[in-house]
Amino acid sequence: MTPPAHPLCVLVVEDETLIRWSIAETLTGKGHRVVEAVTACTAVRALHDSTAPIDVVLLDYRLPDSNDLGLLASIRRLSPASAVVMMTACGTPEVTKGAMELGACRVLNKPFDMHGLEAVVLAAYGSHVSAGAHR
Repeated sequence: MTPPAHPLCVLVVEDETLIRWSIAETLTGKGHRVVEAVTACTAVRALHDSTAPIDVVLLDYRLPDSNDLGLLASIRRLSPASAVVMMTACGTPEVTKGAMELGACRVLNKPFDMHGLEAVVLAAYGSHVSAGAHR
């Protein structure tokens, strides 16, 4: 895959502070711009308020105000040009299947290796662009 011509803008939707911080540090350390959200409400607000297009969304399945695939469906509707990677500690086959059917590029089971995170983000972005869904 050819790397993107610009650093990616990644929305990290995660309520666990340490995980969100680790993801943000990992991706900013690789030159990407990171926008953080703690709840479904702040994620939707971030999509509306971002000054740059959101290239990839790293989305936790369980949040204080969302514990189903409803937020994923909303993100796909609000920002169809964004690739979405679902993150979950409870990755049942039903959750994985539902997330993929709603347009997630991948489902990452927690805990995951931060060293491979940029490759996951780039692959999600690349597959989304290849599918013609990106701006």
